[in-house]
Amino acid sequence: MAKNRLKKNSILNFVAVAILTVIGIVLSVCSFRIPFTSTTYNGFANSISLGLDLAGGISVVYDCSLSPDSNTNDLDAAIDATVARLESVIGGEYSEAVITRQGSTGIRIEVPSVTDSDEIFGLIGDPTPLYMTLEENGEAYITGADISNVYVSYQDSQYGVVINFTDEGRTKFSNLTNDAANGSQNIYLYLGEVSEENLWNTLTCDQRITSGSTFISSGGDSAWTYDDAEEYSLKIMSGTFNVTLDLKESSVISATLGTEALKYVIIGGAVGLFLIFLIMWLRYGDFGFLASFALIIYIVLMLFFLQAISFVQLTLPGLAGIVLSIGMAVDGAVIIFEKVREDYRSGKKIPMACKNGFKRAFWPIFDSNITTIFTSLILYILGTSSIQGFAITLLIGIVLSMFMNLVILRFFVKWYLPFNSVKAKPLHLPKQLKPVKEDETPVVEVVAEGGATND
Repeated sequence: MAKNRLKKNSILNFVAVAILTVIGIVLSVCSFRIPFTSTTYNGFANSISLGLDLAGGISVVYDCSLSPDSNTNDLDAAIDATVARLESVIGGEYSEAVITRQGSTGIRIEVPSVTDSDEIFGLIGDPTPLYMTLEENGEAYITGADISNVYVSYQDSQYGVVINFTDEGRTKFSNLTNDAANGSQNIYLYLGEVSEENLWNTLTCDQRITSGSTFISSGGDSAWTYDDAEEYSLKIMSGTFNVTLDLKESSVISATLGTEALKYVIIGGAVGLFLIFLIMWLRYGDFGFLASFALIIYIVLMLFFLQAISFVQLTLPGLAGIVLSIGMAVDGAVIIFEKVREDYRSGKKIPMACKNGFKRAFWPIFDSNITTIFTSLILYILGTSSIQGFAITLLIGIVLSMFMNLVILRFFVKWYLPFNSVKAKPLHLPKQLKPVKEDETPVVEVVAEGGATND
């Protein structure tokens, strides 16, 4: 009776997991319109952000040197600050752009799915610093180095730009507005060097401003549109760099190459998975089917996390990380089942061999995977963008492989044993050194009080 109940529970568990897996596969690879809405669901695989080498795009490398208006003499710190500001300037327009340092004085910008380099150079190729003075063509109180952020805003029924100042810039702006309020009440804004032709706007100020930010709208007769305000905000923001950017390298990568590479990787991966499933069945029988089932769940989870984690961008090195992690996932299952075979060969029954197999395999799997996880973290922290793409997919894959082998596969074996706990042939187990009859009823030993043993 108890055995029938265990079988029923196992069937229900396998059916539930199978249904969830089928749903996961559909959500991974299928695109469809969500009923009663105008939204189209693209699937996990189609929603993964692709890197430059797969999607094509623009790659630009700049060499950096301290700008005349820089508020620091530390080039290293200035480059780090410039990377952060470039992420604001370019990331606002192209969310998939990757801006990283290259070498000691370089900055690399990669923007997937963009084929017109003028779009990128239009944002950062001609920085326009902002200067604020109390007199026309006078000495600048505030420069781009005093600005922390610039963005479009809508206030008083018109579009404009909000300028946020650094701590030092906040003090300067407070003093500037105080002097203006007590003098001519005018503040002159220049986009570019202080000269008559670069006069952009004239502000009227009748009181001191200490908030550390200001809103600037059109200084002419016509109000700005959103695009006008955005153009000025990008110009000002690009003029706040603490370094001068000298173009060193620019290249356009065709999306065709990446599409072909991705197609062949998918075909090769499908063939490889088929061979893995076949070899696992030939070697481990029903256990091989369970491992293949767990591996399918692993792949669905991998696709989900690749599209769910915002900073993950799939590249060709990233695909290599996925392939390597799949190999380690299969390797973990092999270690478990080989331990099971060893215990069975020594004379233990199948349930005990399975229990010991998982127990003995835990530390070898844990140690090897933890080592790989630490290696992935180091590569991600210290590596270039291509190395980071490899490291992040490998890290995700290794964590999922541990979950697959130590959790999912353990449950699958546990649910399988009520159907077969004595027959070695379906599991392709080796002959025992001390054979046990498959129909032999296990001997239960009861220790009586006083230490006597009753059979």
